[in-house]
Formats: sequence, C-alpha cells, structure tokens
Amino acid sequence: MDNRDSGVFRLASVGNYLDAPSAITDEMSLKERSNLIFLERSLHELWGLGQNVILNWCPDGDGITLIVLPHYGIAAYSSTPQAGPTRSAAEDSLVRPKQDFFLTLLSGRRCLTRAQLTKVSRLLDVEPTHVPLREPLKNAAPQNEIIEQMIKRYSITYVPNRGVSLFDIVGFSLLSPFEQMMQLNSLSYSLNSAQAKLLTKRIGVDFSRTTTGDGFYIWNRNLSLEGNVSLYHFMQLVLADNAIAHKKAEHNTVPRLRASFHVGSSYEFHQAEGLNPTIYNFIVGDVTVELARIIERALPGQILVGDFRTTMKASGPESSATTLDAVAFVDMATRTVGQLAGIELSGERVDAIRSYLTGPKLDNGEFTVRRLVISDKHGISRRVYNAKVNIYRHNAEPILLGIEDRVLEPVVPPPGGERRSAHV
Repeated sequence: MDNRDSGVFRLASVGNYLDAPSAITDEMSLKERSNLIFLERSLHELWGLGQNVILNWCPDGDGITLIVLPHYGIAAYSSTPQAGPTRSAAEDSLVRPKQDFFLTLLSGRRCLTRAQLTKVSRLLDVEPTHVPLREPLKNAAPQNEIIEQMIKRYSITYVPNRGVSLFDIVGFSLLSPFEQMMQLNSLSYSLNSAQAKLLTKRIGVDFSRTTTGDGFYIWNRNLSLEGNVSLYHFMQLVLADNAIAHKKAEHNTVPRLRASFHVGSSYEFHQAEGLNPTIYNFIVGDVTVELARIIERALPGQILVGDFRTTMKASGPESSATTLDAVAFVDMATRTVGQLAGIELSGERVDAIRSYLTGPKLDNGEFTVRRLVISDKHGISRRVYNAKVNIYRHNAEPILLGIEDRVLEPVVPPPGGERRSAHV
C-alpha cells in the first residue's frame, strides 16, 4: 500500500503545517492545500531518506526550482580546512570566503529570487532541480512561510548566536534503572511546569529539547534577544520547581541538578524517524560542546554561565542588533525578571527574584563579578561565571539556587594571571 495515497504520509509531514490553525491556512483553498501536499511528496523523494539536503528554493513558472546537494557534499562547503604543508596561505584564504558564503545560505531564508538561485547554483557548481506542480504558485506570498518550513525540514540550518541551557542530573549513572526513569520524568515535569508558568505571564515561549541521556539541552526557537532572555528565566524556574520537589520527595525520585547556560553557534537539523524527517528539530555545534565541557566541572547544585560575547537582535522589523557579553546579558535578564513577580511556585506567590553573577566582596561592601577558569578532561581552559538565583516567596521561605562564591575557595593567581577556583 502506498502511504502517500493513504493519507499517512500527509499526517506525518505537511499535514502538521496545514492542520495548525492560522490566518494563512484558513485562507488557503483546497487546491492550494493539495498543491502543497504534492510538493511535500516531491521534496520527500528528493530528500531520499536523508541522502540529500534541500538548500534553497524559488517559485518558477509552472512549479518550483530547488538546489539539492548530496548530504556528504555539505562538508566540502562548510568545514574549516586544516592547514597543511601542501597548501599555501593564499589557497587557504580562498576557502574561507566560500565557507562564509555557505554558512550565510544556511542561516538565511531559503526562498531566493530566480536570479539569486541561479547565482548560488553556479557558485556551488550544482545544477538546479525543477519540480512542476499541479498548478503554479500564482499567489505564493501567503504560502511562502509554509513552504519555507517544509524546505527546512529537509535541510540544515546554521544559527550563529543561540542561547542554550543544559540541565544535568548529578550521579545519574549510579542510580538504578527505575530511579533513572523516575528522575528523568521528574525533570521533564519541571520543564513543562516552568513553561506553563511563563505562559501565565504572557511570555511567549517556543522551547525545544533533546536529551543527553542524563539530562536535557533546552533552547528557544525564538532566536531574538528577548527569546534568549526568556530562556534564562525559564532555567531559573526549572531549577526552582526542582528544588521545591526535592524537599518534598521520598525514595530518591527527584534529581539533584546542576545547570549551565551559554550562547554560541549551532547547526539545526531534523533526524529521520521511520521514513520521514521529524517535525521536531535537533541542534549540535559549538554551543552544545561548550556546555558539555562546562557542566562536567560544575558542582552539584551549581549554575555556571559561559563567558560569551555575541550580537543579538531584538524582535521587531525595526530593531537593531545589540552586542552583549555574559555579564551584560545576565544584568539585562536581572532587570527584566520583575515581570515574573506574582507567579506561583508550589502554591506560594513569588514577590521577587534576584539573579546575579557572584564575586568577592570589596572593602566598601559592594560585590564584584569574578570570572573563573576551568579545565576540561582534555586540558582545555574555559572561562565561566558562577550564578546565583534567590527567589523570595510570600509567607514562605526563599528558594536559594546555586552556590555562594565563598564556597569556591579562590586560589591566589600568579601576577597578571586570572583568578582561578580550586573546586570549579
């Protein structure tokens, strides 16, 4: 039996876009919907069970024109070449612009004009693929967003600046299988509960997650500055919900966590599930590698923030980009955390939340922010910050997350060196 004709194919793929209520789908005729379903079948065939990547598209005549690349050929455009004795610096300098150009393609919108698509195909030395449709895309504007999402399911997306949080269960490998299952389930509940609480404050969230085996990577599909700040608030609420549950728990069913937050580059993709790419996305890249290395040096209950400097754009077409480092980002998150006042945790109203990066106390009574240096198992040094979150509830004891700076026992550095921590 052909799944495409039975309707199973539609439910597993394009139906997820068409069945979701929106102003775009509500205005689409049955012919337009049928046309997109036919396009999805064509994309699925070109994808070839993961053999190919569909890079760009444009409406063209009686159908649509695509740039399709072999999956293994992606590395030739995106990998950083290793310098060698047989290649000169001049030859290396010719490769970098091509790599930057390809990453720009992966990070931008996939819909191009016909002239742009022709130029891209020539630069990549790939022959465009034309797919005739049942009827031309006469009024493509309302359908462009759906087609854009369809194309990305069969492609790879590069995100230069993405905020990601990592939650790690302490001592997970020492637990029994039943305890592992219960603790992962408890953490999943805390993630869902935190997201529901943000929605009660009308904070738009579009989080995605993937498991590490003993925890979860969490990121926001909203790549704006506000989206990353919301993710940082989300991390705080997850840890708070977990802390409350930990006090009430019996029989080792609630995990003890350590967490880290970082901003960096990543590749986003959709894995094959059965014979179709999944609707849900996955990420891997510098940001996930950094988080994994940071978390392995974190103490139980600790919150570490990576030492990043990045450019983020606020939401809105007229918004400009802002360059922030980790300290400025956490300061911004602290200034906006007031919007969470009034939220309920374990039935108690939250009066205030104080979030900050720790450091030693000065003679005048103020505190500085101390940057720590950690070394991973490969001997590579990284700079991080220790974070604290204090949540003050109405008629209930405060929830104190993270560990204090004094616990880190700073070691006196050599002249001109950075302050290091004996424990981190």
